[in-house]
Amino acid sequence: MGIQISPSILSADFARLAEEVAVISDAADWVHVDVMDNHFVPNLTLGLPVVEALLRHSALPLDCHLMIEDPDRWAPAYAEAGAKSVTIHAEAAKAPVRTLRMIRAAGARASLALNPATPIDAYEDLLDEVDMILLMTVEPGFGGQRFLDLVLPKIRRARDLIRGRDLDIWLQVDGGVAADTIERAAEAGADVFVAGNAVYGAADPAAAIEDLRALAEKKAAHPRPIGFGRA
Repeated sequence: MGIQISPSILSADFARLAEEVAVISDAADWVHVDVMDNHFVPNLTLGLPVVEALLRHSALPLDCHLMIEDPDRWAPAYAEAGAKSVTIHAEAAKAPVRTLRMIRAAGARASLALNPATPIDAYEDLLDEVDMILLMTVEPGFGGQRFLDLVLPKIRRARDLIRGRDLDIWLQVDGGVAADTIERAAEAGADVFVAGNAVYGAADPAAAIEDLRALAEKKAAHPRPIGFGRA
């Protein structure tokens, strides 16, 4: 299958977000928006008003990753605003089933994120409620961290669980994704990749996206997901 690349604007110039998104619009599948509240993670980024502004200027669908306390309260609003994918953290959600269903009801893909130390098996029964699983390959909160290879077995386990239940769920990885790590993640079973510094730190972000896609496609072994993204 083809691979989906979702560049993270956490590594972009926040003073020029519309321009930074335009630079990747012909190469990327999504725009990954990291929403942090300085409570669930020790960093403060942006929130719903900025997402609403981006939606007016982005030709790409927004992939909103909520690293916040109380996602049950806030997540549906991102879907209602027009984000096409909204991710909540298993560690923060108190009513994940209800919240994931509300995200879907608002017209977005519902995603569940797990931190590196959170086991995937504990959430097997929720797989029918999600359109994507996001496995963090760094501790959430800051860009520029090194990819944690210890998550690779969990990526393989997640892929086995998805395949074993015959579900059409995308498997995303976020953190340290770069030219020297994306092949390992793709071989383990990931098919959607968040890349920040590897894209926005490159002289040509669009070319960097295509290079990452080519590297991952060499190792990918599942059919391309159907839905939003490149045809």
